[in-house]
Amino acid sequence: MGVEGHSRSRKHTNTSRTVRARGLRAVALVAGAGLLLTATGCGSMPDHGNVQEVKASPQVDTQVRVYSVPPRPGDAPRAIVDGFMEAMTSDDPGFDTARKYLTREASKTWNPGSTTILDGAVPNPADTTSGHDGGSRTFRISGERIAELDKQSAYTPHTGAYEQTLRLVKEKGPGKKDSAEWRIDSPPQGLVLGESDFQRIFRSVNKYYFASTAGESNLLALVADPIYVRKRTDPQTRLDPVAQAVKAVMDGPSAWLRKSVRSRFPTKSALRNGTKSLPIGDHNSLKVPLNPESANAVNQKMCTDMAAQLLFTLQDLTSSTRIDQVEMQRPDDSPLCKLHKNNAADYVAGGVVAAASYQYFLDGERRLVRVRSTSESGPAEPVPGIGEQKLTVRSAGISRDETVAAAVSDSGHEMYVAPMTAGRDDYRTPYRSEKGARETLSAPSWDGMGDLWFADRDQRRPRVVRLVDGGGTAQEVQVERLGDGYVDSLRVSADGVRVALLIVEKGRKTLKIGRVERTRTAAGEKVMIVGLRPAAPQMEDVTAMSWAGQSRLVVAGREAGGVQQMRYVRTDGSSSAEGLLPGANQVTAVAASDAEGAAVLAQTKEDGIVRLPPGANWKTLVKVGSMPVYPG
Repeated sequence: MGVEGHSRSRKHTNTSRTVRARGLRAVALVAGAGLLLTATGCGSMPDHGNVQEVKASPQVDTQVRVYSVPPRPGDAPRAIVDGFMEAMTSDDPGFDTARKYLTREASKTWNPGSTTILDGAVPNPADTTSGHDGGSRTFRISGERIAELDKQSAYTPHTGAYEQTLRLVKEKGPGKKDSAEWRIDSPPQGLVLGESDFQRIFRSVNKYYFASTAGESNLLALVADPIYVRKRTDPQTRLDPVAQAVKAVMDGPSAWLRKSVRSRFPTKSALRNGTKSLPIGDHNSLKVPLNPESANAVNQKMCTDMAAQLLFTLQDLTSSTRIDQVEMQRPDDSPLCKLHKNNAADYVAGGVVAAASYQYFLDGERRLVRVRSTSESGPAEPVPGIGEQKLTVRSAGISRDETVAAAVSDSGHEMYVAPMTAGRDDYRTPYRSEKGARETLSAPSWDGMGDLWFADRDQRRPRVVRLVDGGGTAQEVQVERLGDGYVDSLRVSADGVRVALLIVEKGRKTLKIGRVERTRTAAGEKVMIVGLRPAAPQMEDVTAMSWAGQSRLVVAGREAGGVQQMRYVRTDGSSSAEGLLPGANQVTAVAASDAEGAAVLAQTKEDGIVRLPPGANWKTLVKVGSMPVYPG
């Protein structure tokens, strides 16, 4: 998709402008079968040059393309700075136009491979020149930094002030008759984008790797590793969005997740040299040509595992055209292996096998009950086994296969575990708080391997506890760099690789994501939670949270000076595309499912337990009830 030549999208003057007009640039927009040109802001339409109709890629690359405008002879320093800031948001191949605003030396060394994201729009750079000697000018970019995108396209929140100085000098052109022009000789390292531009240019995608929890036979649970790819062709690599995602998988997991997962792609895996586009073919099939190093290093099992990683990665990227089959190819286009989604039952994203049959909560007498997930409202029935015994409990957790229940006793100091079998009246107590403990145990959480996790909030020695297979000797799980805080509650992901933690620090609760790291020792397996990072940095105080997908959480909390809200957040700390949920009053607990299409449940002080089906509003499930949970 493109336009022949450049059109001027803004008027240059030789005087400094006080306001940068965001979005004053030429764009090309595919509309039906034709090509529509638009210009925003104060610019003018092109008055010459041919418009050529082009074919859009059928899957994802069908949006507006943004073209930047090169500098004009005689442009003032302000116009050079403005033009460069605009050019960083463009789709120009190699950021060639942005480089034209730089000195020849700076153009060679400037690397736009990383991205700094500022709150709101990128601010208007301030002219900080002192003692106008005519030899140089300086402009300062300042604002609130919210995140960075590294060279692997992984998003990391980084709050705090951002400041960068741009220095301009006069540089003579390469021709004998060329005059000296203002150019930037100290550009920022990487791109600097406002949040609105970042959201326009990039989209989040989950790439998938295998959980490294055991041997080769257990390489079935796929773990989501969220990254950001460009919605359109990448200016540097010239890869379309599908090829960007495939390359990202081949390049390996993000630095944060690397020690807890493994890839089946060999080292130095890459697409066949020259491959820039991966179109979706007949029968929704994607063919992926490999370089010789990849094709010659894999056997059939490895090849099928590689295809599974790509099949799951591309499902949410190509929403308009689903990919049903991935075919791995040799460099000569001959097939290495194929994997159709109907034959991918052995591969499970996050360990989720099926949607939950029931939704669970405590009734008015704090007994464990359930309703079918398809029910609009009660009545609820006792959970077989532990629910039939009419035990009064504080909270509960249901194993992901819905065969075992765990519950915290009424006193808050014992953890009960019992099979969900009708007529069974026995239960075990594999864990008790130490004598004299004042605080209670947190609600339990099950991973997809059948292990039970919870927090013991005994202030004399707060800790995270893991019960292998829901029983046996309790194992304390160390949490790295917890500082003076302690874990108030937790939810472990189905794959057992990531844990969402509500941590109490200085009287407020913050949400962080930790990575589960497992090592083999002479005494057995050692498990730690490491790499804590904020998952909802925009929220000052978090009340409740739950997993709501492979790399997404639903969170109830409030921003600084604001009222309580519920929103989806991604595990990398970025805002989910779904954003805010409809308001629910005074939420004290929330529950969601990893499976798509399941309703969100919430406990409120006024309305009891309410549910939010997809595309609908909140409805009351039961007026009297508490602590809703899904399996997990």
